[in-house]
Amino acid sequence: MIEVYSWATPNGHKVHVMLEECGLPYRVHAVDIGAGEQFAPEFLAISPNNKIPAIVDPDGPDGQPISLFESGAILVYLAGKTGRFLPESVRGRYETLEWLIFQMGGVGPMLGQAHHFRIYAPEKIDYAVERYTNEARRLYGVMNRKLAKTRYIAGDEYTIADIAIFPWLRSWKNQGIDWNDFPHLKGWFDEIGARPAVQRGCEVLADRRKPITDDKAREMLFGATQYRQR
Repeated sequence: MIEVYSWATPNGHKVHVMLEECGLPYRVHAVDIGAGEQFAPEFLAISPNNKIPAIVDPDGPDGQPISLFESGAILVYLAGKTGRFLPESVRGRYETLEWLIFQMGGVGPMLGQAHHFRIYAPEKIDYAVERYTNEARRLYGVMNRKLAKTRYIAGDEYTIADIAIFPWLRSWKNQGIDWNDFPHLKGWFDEIGARPAVQRGCEVLADRRKPITDDKAREMLFGATQYRQR
């Protein structure tokens, strides 16, 4: 049984979806990031960057337990453990990894900034809203052009690259996106969203998440607590 420490965010959903797709048994431990549970010493022991998700697999590569943080690393690990969703060919593997890293280095951080300045920032800063909304649209355009040529993000196979990207696009409206501008990406989005394992994974902990409205949650997520030395 893989122990999963997570919350209902795009990065959490990546791992939930992967576990569902692979049919691996897992147990979820909610880490309420609005309540500051990501700063608990027990969680920091397995996720020193105080970010969800993290996993502990009692049956690691050498038969011993292994803990992992960073959602991209977890996806690669689970793909290696199961032999699924990461092509065996060297070319296919690197094509998948480049799009996984595209998500980790671009899609996640930039769409996260778009969310922050469009929805959560205490004051509306037009420059920031325009900058990150434009970057969101640029990234959508990159993916739309790729999917004009291939069925899935990294080629003709469904891979961890698709699993990593999909949860981040579920809040497209908050990112200032008009799907009419990205028809190939929209077709892909609908296909991925129809997969039963994806639907199950995106429901994990969804009933626990609440809108960020109170000052304590804002402080835990966006305030000085994030930057305290531990």
